[in-house]
Amino acid sequence: MRDQWLRLPPLVRALVPGLIVAVVSAFAFLELMDVVVEQDEFVPWDEPLIQWFADHRVAWLTAVMTVITTVFGPIVLPILVAVGAGFWRWRSGSWRDPALLVGAMIVSTVITQVAKMAIGRARPSEEVQAVPGLETSFSFPSGHTTGAATLVLVTGYLLWRGERSRHALWWWALSSVLVIGIVGLTRMYLGYHFLTDVAAGACVGLFTLGLVVTVDRLMDLKRDLPEGAQPA
Repeated sequence: MRDQWLRLPPLVRALVPGLIVAVVSAFAFLELMDVVVEQDEFVPWDEPLIQWFADHRVAWLTAVMTVITTVFGPIVLPILVAVGAGFWRWRSGSWRDPALLVGAMIVSTVITQVAKMAIGRARPSEEVQAVPGLETSFSFPSGHTTGAATLVLVTGYLLWRGERSRHALWWWALSSVLVIGIVGLTRMYLGYHFLTDVAAGACVGLFTLGLVVTVDRLMDLKRDLPEGAQPA
């Protein structure tokens, strides 16, 4: 199998991994969008799950969840990303990885906002929201989950691809699942998003990772080619 992979043209080897991630995640997102629009399959689980969280809130956990969701919100997270990207640029001496991260955050945000406007799904009832009326935008997909997923997936990839060790890969996967899961949980616990919104946000983050992998590998291919040569 490895020999067959190495015999493929360099351009194909550069494109395939990222495109597979992007296509699979896009398919999953479209499936979620379809069940939301058609009110089919596990969408009936959305309301009962939100209601269950609302019925079992406790003060200290609500406070913790609020802090987490604020950190990954549309005000704090962009500031953290900007500061982190600047520090990354200073430490590495290169703009490439910080620019890929910032670009990924912008792309995933745009995708999320366009999807919100196109689908127009209402938020859960104010009766189940921790702070009624706090969130006024459309619900599908979850922007907080998208931001968290994009941040941890893209950052993890850019850090991992320097070493490509199995140990680092497992830590990247585990930390990504934990962060995305926790942020998604806060959105449901606080009553601002449904399960399908959260899952769709994770798909957008994964789709953006696929784009970053594709662009990054194409940049590597172009860098490694002899001057004036074209990728085959």
